[in-house]
Amino acid sequence: MGLHNLKPARGSVRKRKRVGRGPGSGTGKTAGRGEKGQKSRSGYSRKVGFEGGQMPLHRRVPKRGFTNSPFRKEFAEVNLGRLEVFEEGTIVTPEVLVKWGIVKKVRDGVKILGKGDLTKALTVHAHRFSARAKERIAGVGGKAEVLER
Repeated sequence: MGLHNLKPARGSVRKRKRVGRGPGSGTGKTAGRGEKGQKSRSGYSRKVGFEGGQMPLHRRVPKRGFTNSPFRKEFAEVNLGRLEVFEEGTIVTPEVLVKWGIVKKVRDGVKILGKGDLTKALTVHAHRFSARAKERIAGVGGKAEVLER
């Protein structure tokens, strides 16, 4: 068998449908668009949320509440149990967490959460700590130092 003998499986490759090429092509006259109507015209484009002139759903439903999206802070969250990989006395910084693959991206900062067990005394530098995480780090003789952003 050589490269010149290779070809796709039978029936797996179909010819492209060439529309609007006259009556002999099978898709002449209306070019596969059916008969009259908005969708059959050239230049038609479906508008997002358009419901044919009826009041669209996003305007019928009452609006409530408040969104803080342009100002919200997204923290990379790390549980205490994930810090168990470091040796005793290590200084853990956001850069170290990224290097070790514990955090993918620092985003607006790193927050250490209290889930999991920590048995080693570490110095942890992060932008935020949960109260439980601070308590547990101090409990094993480590330090929780808050970084300013």
